This record gives sequence, C-alpha cells and structure tokens, in this order.
Amino acid sequence: MTELRKTLVTGAGSGIGRDVALALLQSGFTVTLVGRREEALKETAALAGKFASNALVAPGDVSEPDSVRDIFSRHTAKFDRLDLLFNNAGVNISNSFIEDVPFSDWNKVVNINLTGCFLCAQQAVRIMKAQNPRGGRIINNGSVSAQVPRPLAAAYNATKHAVLGLTKTISLEGRSFDICCTQLDIGNAAVERTDSTETGKLQGDGSIKPETRMHVDNVSKTILYLASLPLEANVPFLTITSNQMPFIGRG
Repeated sequence: MTELRKTLVTGAGSGIGRDVALALLQSGFTVTLVGRREEALKETAALAGKFASNALVAPGDVSEPDSVRDIFSRHTAKFDRLDLLFNNAGVNISNSFIEDVPFSDWNKVVNINLTGCFLCAQQAVRIMKAQNPRGGRIINNGSVSAQVPRPLAAAYNATKHAVLGLTKTISLEGRSFDICCTQLDIGNAAVERTDSTETGKLQGDGSIKPETRMHVDNVSKTILYLASLPLEANVPFLTITSNQMPFIGRG
C-alpha cells in the first residue's frame, strides 16, 4: 500500500480531474477537491459513495494567489499534511490563428494553465518542505501538445510547453527535500472535452480526421502508479495516449 495518503486535485469537478479524484478516494486516499464550481465538486464527492467522507470540497480560483493560499490552508487544517498534488486544472479556447487570438483569451489560458499550476506548486512545495516527514509528489498535467503541438492553439501549446519548464524546475529544486515532480502528458482521454475527437480533429496538414480515444481510467491508473512509488524514485516525464491516435509521427 502506498505511503502517499493526503492528496489535492485541481480541476476535480469534471473530466480527468474528477476520474482521478474518485480513483484516489476509492483507493483509500483523502482528497481535497478543487475547482471553480462548488456544485460540480460536490457531485464528485457524492459519486465517491462510502468514501465521500474522505473528500474536502474546496472551491476556488487557481489563478488567484489569495484563493490558492486559502485552498491549501483549508487542506492542511483538515488533513495536516500534503503528500500528493495533481495539478490538473486547465482550459483551452476555440481554434484561432495566432494573429486572431484575443488578448483576453490568451490571458485566460495562461492564468489557469500556467500561473495556476505555478501557484499551486508553490504552496505544495512550501508544505512539503516543512512537514514531518518531509517531501511529497507533484504531478503536473501536461499534454502531448507540449511535445507536438496542434495547429491553431497558440495559447494552449505555449502554456503546456511552459509547464515542462516548471516541472523541471520543481524536480531540480525539490529533490534535496524529497519532493518528486512528474509531467504527465496525456493524449485523447475519453472525457467530455474530447468528444469531437472521434468525429474529426484538425491535423498539422490542415485536414480534419477522426482520432481514437482511450478510457479515462487509464490516466487514473497511471496516477495511482506514480503515487505508489517511494520518494526515492521519480518519473520526471510520462506520456500516455490512445494507442492508435496520430501522435508519433504527427506533424
């Protein structure tokens, strides 16, 4: 059984975040559920059934420093320590050529995908350094777009590439304090936001082609695997995709 027990998941009200949070709860972890929509977080907790008592609903905005401080304060007040952070919250905008991206849309994506990831990691590192025993694990939700970007997605692509730099920095600075950091790049998990994938997705050559998806529980199983590792071991980068999606050779 894993030693990492006290966890926090951002973007826990839907999609990958919800599935991972439920998998953690059902595996005996405590989970602080973070997201902007309190009702959605309550739905996630309710779906956990008999494990719902191990969930803390903590609505907030990960792009706002005061909100993030409050979220992590609520977590430590209830669960005492933080062993695992899944930095999952993220957004995208409609496809646009770079010259047509509104500045407000650019800021929205950067503020949630990158600044939110930074702010949550910052609080997590502070807690993990100070707690006894010290250390913990941070998993940043990247994307295969951090490796091979899709067209017409400048803001999303840029933030996912930037998360890679943040992941490397956390791993480098954290290793002396028993803090591990992983970037998990996910390709075509079957959640609501990828529903259009099977009917047609814009390719690098401008064509639109259907792509396969994988069940989202493959992501949750990967998180559980990472959480099972002792802090003497780290997986800095891990990519999981639908086997038949056009990722290798994409471009």
